[in-house]
Amino acid sequence: MKWFKRRKKLQPPEERKTVPDGLWQKCKGCGEILYRKELERNDFVCNNCGYHFRIGSREYIRILLDDGKLIEQDTDISAADPLRFDGYLKKIKEIKEKTGLNEAVATGEGKIGGFEVEFAAMDFSFVGGSMGSVVGEKVKRAILRAIEKEIPLIIVSTSGGARMQEGILSLMQMAKTGSALAELEKARIPYISILLDPTMAGVMASFSSIGDIIISEPGALLGFAGPRVIEQTIKQKLPEGFQRAPFFLEHGFVDTVVERKELKNTVTKILRFFLKKNGKM
Repeated sequence: MKWFKRRKKLQPPEERKTVPDGLWQKCKGCGEILYRKELERNDFVCNNCGYHFRIGSREYIRILLDDGKLIEQDTDISAADPLRFDGYLKKIKEIKEKTGLNEAVATGEGKIGGFEVEFAAMDFSFVGGSMGSVVGEKVKRAILRAIEKEIPLIIVSTSGGARMQEGILSLMQMAKTGSALAELEKARIPYISILLDPTMAGVMASFSSIGDIIISEPGALLGFAGPRVIEQTIKQKLPEGFQRAPFFLEHGFVDTVVERKELKNTVTKILRFFLKKNGKM
C-alpha cells in the first residue's frame, strides 16, 4: 500500500497551454459562450438568441457600403478645448491612439446597392459617441454635401449624448444639425436615419430623430433621458421594455426594426423607392 503518491510535476507557466484571449465571447442576451470567429462571420449577432452586439463605425461601413468603401471627408477636423476642461485634449489624444479613429463620427461618400449616398457613421467607442463641436460640424458638412450633390443622406447613430467637456457649445450642435436638415428637406432629398444601441440625449433629440425614414436595430436603447433617471424623477416604475426599439416601433416613433443582416437590403429598397419617385432612376 502506498501511503504517499508522487505528484505530477507541473509545467512551468510559460509552457502551459492556454486559451488565447478573445477566442470566445459571452452573449449578453442568452449567456451562451460564442466562438468569436463565428460571431464575426455573423456580423456580431448571436445565432442562438439574435442579440446584437455593439460594433463600431468601421463595421457599419463594411456592412452597408458597396465593397465596404467610404471616401472619407473632413478627417483633419480636431477637437479644440474652448472651456479649458482639465485633461480633455489629453483624453482625446489617448482615445485616438487606442481606437484609430479621429472622432466619434466618420463621414463621406459611398454607394449602397449602386446608389450614391452621403454617409455618416457614429462610433460609441469614441467618448461614448458623444457629440461635440467636431461631430456637429462633420454631420452638418455631410448634410450640405448631400444637398450640393443631390444625393440621399444616411446617418448611422449611436451616442450617449452631448460632450460635457464642451458645455453649451456641444448643445449648440443640436440646432446646427437640425437647421441643416431643414435645408435638406426643402431640397426634397431623402434622409434615412439608422439608430443603434444606444442612441440617447442630444443626438437623439436632434438629427437622429428627424429622418424621413427611421430604422432601428433590434433591442436598441433609445430616448433622451435613461430609464433609471426617468424612474427617479417621476417616482414610478416604467413599463417592461420601455425605450427599447420594439416599444418605439409600437408607439410610432420608429418606422421599422431591422436585423443587422437585412440592413443593407432594406436601405437599398428604400433608396430605390425614393429615387424612382423623384424620377432619378
